[in-house]
Amino acid sequence: MLTISPAIALALALANAAFLVRLFIIQHDCGHGSLFRDRRLCDWIGRVLGVFTLTPYDVWRRTHAIHHASTGNLDRRGVGDIPTLTVTEYQQKGWLGRATYRLIRNPVFLFGVVPFYIFFLQNRLPVHLMRSGWRYWMSAMATNAAIAISFTTIVWLGGWDVLLLVFVPTMFFGAIAGTWFFYVQHQFEETSWQHEDEWTIQEAALYGSSHYDLPGILRWITGNIGVHHVHHLASRIPFYRLSEVIKDHEILGQTRRITLWESFHCARLHLWDENRRRLLTFAEARALSA
Repeated sequence: MLTISPAIALALALANAAFLVRLFIIQHDCGHGSLFRDRRLCDWIGRVLGVFTLTPYDVWRRTHAIHHASTGNLDRRGVGDIPTLTVTEYQQKGWLGRATYRLIRNPVFLFGVVPFYIFFLQNRLPVHLMRSGWRYWMSAMATNAAIAISFTTIVWLGGWDVLLLVFVPTMFFGAIAGTWFFYVQHQFEETSWQHEDEWTIQEAALYGSSHYDLPGILRWITGNIGVHHVHHLASRIPFYRLSEVIKDHEILGQTRRITLWESFHCARLHLWDENRRRLLTFAEARALSA
């Protein structure tokens, strides 16, 4: 089939990527210990799923916990978040710093190069956690070994065509989708960023995380993770109950609500304006400074 119709192989990769996103959500809930009462069961299921998602579970769980503990905090940026500068910080940089930041925030780079780098390269070696204990090194190396065995099995049973035309595109499309959803959940116009002395985890959760109101099929694929403000308020709520929360609490159903169409505008937002308390495009920031 693959030698006759690469288009069918590509369509299959897109369908597989949707289920891969769903698996990542299950792994995500295992990381929060919300899927089963037994924490050890959550951890081992998460580790197995990490082979499919190319994400070493224990490494990801640590960085994701840091993300939950620091999201929206201007003084604790850098781990588990999208690089974000304030307007003042951007203006104070030289031409090279500005050019680098503009490259990083370019949608083609951010949703094309970055997903490949994170899932195919960065996840292979926990450089940022090297001094945090053997657990993270072991998690990455064990996951890498299992991935290598999976690659070998795929080539042995299906040939290189299956690996290159189905598996790799599946992972890449899934990585793009994951990066996009993570971006939209915190990078919207009226999000919340505060300095340490003003920051609270509750306000960051409620106002710095979006309610990405998606069509039904996309809510299923993404495991209701669009109800992200509720997830940050109470991360132990399993994904299949998040929609119940906004039904029972109407005010949460309207808080920071973004539709699928509105979300595409978020890709143009780049700089946090501390005075106006919203994300701006480069053009808006330039106009204000002028």
